[in-house]
Amino acid sequence: MTHAMLKGSNVPLEATAVRAVLRWTPGQGVPDVDASALLLGADGRVRSDEDFVFYNQPRHPSGKVWRLGKKRVAQGLTDTVQTDLAGLDPAVSRVLLVASAENTAFEHVPALRILLYDAAAGEAEPLAYFDITPQTGEETALICGELYRRGDVWKFRALGEGYLNGLEGLAGDFGISVDESEAVPEPTTEASLPQPHPQRQPLPATQAPAPQAPAPQPFPAPAPQPSYGYPPTPPRHQPAPQPSYGYPQHAPAHAAPVPQPSYGYPQPVAPMPDPNFRLPPQGPQFLAR
Repeated sequence: MTHAMLKGSNVPLEATAVRAVLRWTPGQGVPDVDASALLLGADGRVRSDEDFVFYNQPRHPSGKVWRLGKKRVAQGLTDTVQTDLAGLDPAVSRVLLVASAENTAFEHVPALRILLYDAAAGEAEPLAYFDITPQTGEETALICGELYRRGDVWKFRALGEGYLNGLEGLAGDFGISVDESEAVPEPTTEASLPQPHPQRQPLPATQAPAPQAPAPQPFPAPAPQPSYGYPPTPPRHQPAPQPSYGYPQHAPAHAAPVPQPSYGYPQPVAPMPDPNFRLPPQGPQFLAR
């Protein structure tokens, strides 16, 4: 007979090994749910971190508690944890059955149910089931139920207790050492990345290159000075001095120069006067007295 459990109720178990199956209805916006288990001693805490069976440690070192993994069934999706009750260490007094949804509240997980099966009975009817309703809807981890000893008898209790800080917070309350830097790694930002060196860009076609500074010019050579006794050469931008009145003008630049005799040669002879040349009549002031 299958027992429909209410929160806080319990039922004795005759099976020596049980499968705890979490089941929910998938859909758009529904998170993935993970099943896990914590093995607790008489003090209500784990003996070591090895007593935590979850997705990163799917099997207990004793081999008595392990995850079977997810499966799709007609009613939805499932994730399962199996426990060998008869083979558990006597120091283990409780096994917590936990559901977690990474960073998502359980208000977005419809029809969440835990079903307990006799592992030796195959696909027989479940021994018990419990429909889990979160208290606030904001929980991200839930203790769905627990397997616990009462003398030589194992029992199952329906709990439905929620945690707002996820599986890490729940496990930490029972003695698991949670390294938050490993559990939730920090994302890498753009500022921490090495930035590539900027590539040099060519100048736009419309942009002229920057003017270059003029090269230094050497000092101008001093103008040659005339020899002693000769007048200096007038500057180019000033007009050449004009001769005084009565002196002959300079010959034009296009006139041919008068040939000069070589040194020591006789001077050219002046032409003979014309014997027929006569002075014109002269005034009395020019007549000899």
